[in-house]
Amino acid sequence: MLIEPGKLLATVNNPDDLKKLDQTQLVQLCEELRTFIIDNVSVYGGHFGASLGVVELTVALHYIFNTPKDQLVWDVGHQAYGHKILTGRRDVFHTNRMYKGMSGFPKMKESEYDAFGVGHSSTSISAALGMAVASKYKGDETKQHIAVIGDGAMTGGLAFEGMNHAGVSNSNLLIILNDNCMSIDPNVGALKDYLTDITTSHTYNKMKDEVWNVLGRISKFGPNAREIISKVENSVKSFLLSQSNMFESLNLRYFGPVDGHDVNHLVSVLDDLKDIKGPKILHCITRKGKGYGPSENGNQTTWHAPGKFDKLTGEIRKKVHETPQPPKYQDVFGHTLVELAENNDKIIGITPAMPSGSSMNIMMKAMPDRAFDVGIAEQHAVTFSAGLATQGLIPFCNIYSTFMQRAFDQVVHDVCIQDLPVNFFLDRAGFAGADGPTHHGAYDIAYMRCIPNMIVASPMNESELRNLMYTSQLPRKGKAFTIRYPRGQGVISEWKTPMEEVKIGTGRKIKDGEEVAILTIGHIGNYVVEACERLTKKDLNPAHYDMRFVKPLDEEMLHEVFGKYKKIITIEDGCLMGGFGSAVLEFMAENNYSAQIKRLGIPDAIIEHGEQIELQKECGFDPEGIEKAVIALTEPALAKN
Repeated sequence: MLIEPGKLLATVNNPDDLKKLDQTQLVQLCEELRTFIIDNVSVYGGHFGASLGVVELTVALHYIFNTPKDQLVWDVGHQAYGHKILTGRRDVFHTNRMYKGMSGFPKMKESEYDAFGVGHSSTSISAALGMAVASKYKGDETKQHIAVIGDGAMTGGLAFEGMNHAGVSNSNLLIILNDNCMSIDPNVGALKDYLTDITTSHTYNKMKDEVWNVLGRISKFGPNAREIISKVENSVKSFLLSQSNMFESLNLRYFGPVDGHDVNHLVSVLDDLKDIKGPKILHCITRKGKGYGPSENGNQTTWHAPGKFDKLTGEIRKKVHETPQPPKYQDVFGHTLVELAENNDKIIGITPAMPSGSSMNIMMKAMPDRAFDVGIAEQHAVTFSAGLATQGLIPFCNIYSTFMQRAFDQVVHDVCIQDLPVNFFLDRAGFAGADGPTHHGAYDIAYMRCIPNMIVASPMNESELRNLMYTSQLPRKGKAFTIRYPRGQGVISEWKTPMEEVKIGTGRKIKDGEEVAILTIGHIGNYVVEACERLTKKDLNPAHYDMRFVKPLDEEMLHEVFGKYKKIITIEDGCLMGGFGSAVLEFMAENNYSAQIKRLGIPDAIIEHGEQIELQKECGFDPEGIEKAVIALTEPALAKN
């Protein structure tokens, strides 16, 4: 089912077509663009509220600036659907986030209009500044560089680092602050309060509007007019807003706030700003989910990425199952954390801006004084956790695997060098699915196991997750504890099992076997159970060991494996380079064993987006791939057939 674009939108195949429209037609184009996004996402799924909130801004940017020569950088990319539709991808938009289809995020290899690839937040200012400095170095003073960043992403430290440098760069950079008080969950922190002060100051906004009106009238009188207006506006801001100099103290000229849903006013403002040299910031007030009632007025966290839904009723379509289904791993974490915290008053929960995604919101609701959303600030989350640990508290720091990459230095220096017992829970380990390579948790086994004073484990099911969580909060001397688990459902519908301690560095033998031993880490072990059932029908009987810990490895179990089997398969939903399989090879070499080892996992390549099972199949560690690997080791002739 292909969605037909509206009459005006159908004529816009690129920004040059957009510029052919009369400015009076832009309101209608915005309506059609918003409808096209709503219609497509309701049928095919995807991110939703963020792109609806910047429809007018997107149209105005491409109407005024000469993209792709002028470089437009979108922060995170959740807000870039309109941008993609207007830049030649309208007719393939229905493949958004599908396997082998269009990426859900800006991607340089996909389009010349995507000036910078994104997926993580807070990168736009630094990237656009780099482009602006490069243009200045090459003598191109006409090229424009625009970074569109949300107020949630502005809480990331990298955004402040970029602004701090931009202020002294004298480069042609425009930062557009898309202020909607939301990232995925509601924004938190002092910056949110500061922006609210600006946007709710009635006196300032009234005088600011008058200043803009005057600017529009007297700009005809020559270059000195802008200098006069700048002095007037700065004095207004200084007098009426005691904190208004935050951006300007960084030497960024501040303009706004302006209505981000008034496309004609945005066109006028952007047209003025492109002629003002140097670094500057435009503060736009928008509404996430704008133009679709249920998302605009309902739970905006739910409507960040609702999946498929009924456009007319707003009902989000969910599969209905006749029997109880296993819970998501994140929900097992969230409920178990509260269960543990009720019996251990030293437990503190921490998440960097993902309370709903990690299910930390369960503890935040039950124990608001013991659970912290620190904003999009993974580095701070880790060092904050380290500080808590120095005082005898037990931090449960939950960060998506892909986002933990941003805090690696803090894990090394602030936690492990100081040998502090911080607990890290890495959600979305392995393939993240449709979010693609920027969100895959491919590298955490490799980058965590190489650090001294670190324990690394992964549960095969919900009961194992509960047991590992229970173990992590028991007293121990030093050592950080990383527990990784995937996005999505587990395998046990009756998951709330009694918790028991797991001896650090011990695995489990799932089944004995002959000729081949399969060693797994984490949830992927369930695929082996399925594959072994198939192999039994072919008279093949591999052994299966759930190693449970990557570090320390269960050496007693490995001695058993290498003493009995000469053919071994290791399986992990992480990178093969330096991962679990590599750890097993290291053990073999150090103990002078000899065996034929086949490693299955994520190869040394960037794996694109798609459903998790599609990507696992591509990499050869879905149940069928595991079955083929066993056959290839034991029955080479059969494998060729």
